[in-house]
Formats: sequence, C-alpha cells, structure tokens
Amino acid sequence: MSAHAEYTPAVAARMAPLYGRLSCVIPAFDWPGFAPDIDAILRLKRERDAVILAHNYQTPEIFHGIADITGDSLALAREAARVEASVIVLCGVHFMAETAKLLNPAKTVLIPDAAAGCSLAESITPEDVRLLRRRYPGVPVVTYVNTSAAVKAESDICCTSGNAVRVVESLGVPRVIFIPDGYLAANVAAETRVEIIAWQGACEVHERFGPGDIRQLREAHPGVVVLTHPECPPEVVAEADFAGSTAAMSDYVAQQRPGRVVLVTECSMSDNVAVRFPEIDFIRPCNLCPHMKRITLPKIRRALETMTEAVELDPAVAGRARTAVERMLEVR
Repeated sequence: MSAHAEYTPAVAARMAPLYGRLSCVIPAFDWPGFAPDIDAILRLKRERDAVILAHNYQTPEIFHGIADITGDSLALAREAARVEASVIVLCGVHFMAETAKLLNPAKTVLIPDAAAGCSLAESITPEDVRLLRRRYPGVPVVTYVNTSAAVKAESDICCTSGNAVRVVESLGVPRVIFIPDGYLAANVAAETRVEIIAWQGACEVHERFGPGDIRQLREAHPGVVVLTHPECPPEVVAEADFAGSTAAMSDYVAQQRPGRVVLVTECSMSDNVAVRFPEIDFIRPCNLCPHMKRITLPKIRRALETMTEAVELDPAVAGRARTAVERMLEVR
C-alpha cells in the first residue's frame, strides 16, 4: 500500500499539529506521502522500545518528524552513551551507527540503509594508519569520527569537527597525526601550535565549495552572514564570518539571530534550522550528501518492522575503537 493510500482522515488529524510546524519547509503536496510513515514510526518506536537518533543532515520530515535526539556527530555520540531504550535507530551514515554500537554493545543498533557510507570513511584503511605509525613512531593518532570502527581501533583518540582543537591540545604533545580529513586538519592547524601531520581525505559535499562561491553569495545577497563547516577548504573558511560544526552553526544562528544567513554545508541543515527560526532569511546553496539521503521514512519504518539492518562489530576491534571514542568524550 502506498503512503498516499494510507493517508486517512485519522492519520491526517494525528499529524496535523506536526505539519503546522513543518509547513514552512515541506510543501502541502508532499505531506500526504510523509504523514503515514511518520504515524507508523511513532507507533513502532513505542512497541520496540526504540529511540531514533538523527544527524543534522537528515531531511526535515525525519529530523523534526520522528527523531528523539538530533545533533552533530559529537552530540549523537554523547547522547548514544546515555540512551536507555533497548533499540537505537541511527538516521545518518554507517560510521555513526558503528559509534552508537561501540557505546552500546548490549543494545540493538539499526541503520535503515547499510549502504549509507561516507567519502571520508572510505578514504583511509587500518593498514594506512599502521603505515603512518611506522613512518612517525611515537606520534599519537587523532582520528575524526567520520571513519570506520576498524580505523578508530588503530587510533589513540577520536574527535569531531566541534572538538578537534580541544582534543589535539589535550594530548600535550608537540605534533599529532590527524586523519582522515585534510581540510579539517588544515583548519585545525590554523588554530593551534601543535604540528599537524595530515591525511588528505575529503568530504565530497564540503570540498565542492570554493571561495568564489562565497563571494558570489555576498554579491547576490548583500548583508548575508556566511557560516561554513571546517570540512570546507581553508580558503572557503577564510571568506566566512564564522566556521564551526553543524551544532556550532545552529548555536550561532540561535544566539546572533542574523537577518539573512547562509550555512555552507549539506542541503538539509538550513531546512532544519529554519524550522526553529522562521523569521530569518536562509539562503540555501545546495551540495547534497547522497549517503545521508539514502535514509528515508519508508526505510526507517521497515527497519523497525523487521529489526534490520542490525550493526555488528568484531569484539576485538570494538574494544579498541571504544577506547578511542571514550577518550574523546572525556575531553571538555
């Protein structure tokens, strides 16, 4: 049965308050296709004792419609460590689901599409890390969370874009190996005296932005405040008014309340923040993450109905990777 066929008057009535909040970012034409799945997912969460974690790049019908916990990679990792439900559904990419499993080894962690990958995670292997250690003996490895559990297991400590500088400086050493995002490494290096030995991976969303894009945005939208993600090239960050993680960008909007703003990051971020601040004019340059967009309401519904795809990790790898993540969570 199609979602539109399931859009009964009873479903429409139950979902009406939610659509009242989301009408600014979801067209009325699309809502009958979303509402039945949202209604079913909310019921299935109760039946399965499940909690849904959604990254800031998920689409509004997921982010605002069904998620219990939302945020950037750091926030999701911290909240995953505190979850009490017996089932976690991770609406994001695969490494995020692995991180949730690392922190909740006894719980069932589901990812609605196991093929939701990440260009950064795929840019480095455990063997690459071992080679770096041999090349730079004694230098600690700081690993961005956008990596597989197997790579985390070869690391000393993890970080996110929101705490990378604090993590690097927490080690108290003159230099570190920073993997895998070369642009994030360069942006971290600009904020610390610690020498950064970088791996040259990149996010396929953020590497497509160039400084010319920022200048064109300012010319087309006078007075716009430009916020960028530190996975963007350093020359893009240099053109911005502020650079930070998705959580930091959201906080900036909440605290500064710019009249017109552009978030130079993945498409759905602006939509999700705009729901909270309808009075702000959001300019939306769009670089889509194809991996994030593999997560959809029908797939989430099916995951809860069938309890698939469950994330499983090699215990030997998981133990070492968990240590690296837990060390990150101890850094404040």
